[in-house]
Amino acid sequence: MNQLLSLLQPYPFERLRQLFSDITPNPAFKPISLGLGEPRHATPGLIQDAMISAITRSPSGLASYPATAGEPALRKAFAQWLTRRYGLKVDPATQMLPVLGSREALFALAQTVVNRQANAADPKPLVVCPNPFYQIYEGAALLAGAEPYFVASDPARNFAPDWASVPDAVWARSQLLIVCSPGNPTGAVMPLSEWQMLFELSDRFGFVIGSDECYSEIYFRDEPPLGGLEAAAQLGRPDFKNLITFTSLSKRSNVPGMRSGFVAGDAALIQPFLLYRTYHGSAMSPVVQAASIAAWQDEAHVVANRALYRTKFVQVTPILAEVLKVALPDAGFYLWADVTGDDVAFACELYANYHVTVLPGSLLARSAQGHNPGTGRIRMALVAETAECVEAAQRIADFVNTRT
Repeated sequence: MNQLLSLLQPYPFERLRQLFSDITPNPAFKPISLGLGEPRHATPGLIQDAMISAITRSPSGLASYPATAGEPALRKAFAQWLTRRYGLKVDPATQMLPVLGSREALFALAQTVVNRQANAADPKPLVVCPNPFYQIYEGAALLAGAEPYFVASDPARNFAPDWASVPDAVWARSQLLIVCSPGNPTGAVMPLSEWQMLFELSDRFGFVIGSDECYSEIYFRDEPPLGGLEAAAQLGRPDFKNLITFTSLSKRSNVPGMRSGFVAGDAALIQPFLLYRTYHGSAMSPVVQAASIAAWQDEAHVVANRALYRTKFVQVTPILAEVLKVALPDAGFYLWADVTGDDVAFACELYANYHVTVLPGSLLARSAQGHNPGTGRIRMALVAETAECVEAAQRIADFVNTRT
């Protein structure tokens, strides 16, 4: 067996399931889960119609092997969306590829980029990532033969990574930096000044930047979040040197079951990434490609989806702010709350007494620089319908009041 598999830790949701295994929740309450970040708004009809049409009307719907690079029409839809969203001109033939959701692509990029033999004196290259973080970053690094380096977070900036705290010695060993903006779980958005810092570091030390932007279309400010490619263009880097961005339809269009997204960026990275994916067998079904084209070409359903989240957060956040340290994030669909105590105990007691599931923040982070930045915090995913989220918030408020 691959010995690197022994380095992997259970996913936060599996650890939470184990924590809850001996707890019998209060039967007076129906279960409400704010734990899993899985979109639950209705899938737009136009996407379903496109998928059905591809199966029933296309003679090759499921009767041919798809190309790993995707159909030209799909890549054209990606490019047109990037132009509408960010004002970018990206070459559909050389600077983008379809992927089976951002998680699969993030894992694959690490396997493509990391060179285990880069430094004979130190066979463990580094993959730098935020902390707290999406656990695939760690797993991808470990299975690529690298060592994850978790960047200290800054509580004063909504737990955004403190890139300036990373020593030059770490950057010198780094082969891949994974950023997440808007962030999971904090919702923090990287400003242009941070992008400039990271691009300068990448030029100096030669590492690749992978930008996870799967929450980019759920935001609460008037101005949409800055994207990595957009930042590169604004800073005079139209070739997107050493930069790959990841985006997905899962959150934007409420289709997590489709496993559809795309990567875009440096053509010099896209080429070997395509080679890896060809051998890995990561080709998107023609039926999913057809549905994806329909999704990327339509913005009306995205605007409506964003409005649903805005309404939900406007109603839920004030209820929780009465009893917890929590505020509306810049973007994303999570609330990252300070419970001023043991986050694991808080989650277990809340589940037992009020049948509401939240995710302890310490499960979403690692102890680094002597501290786990998720300690004392919880993540709440406001993915259910508004009424259910409001009821969960009221139960949490009641729970906190009974503890104090």
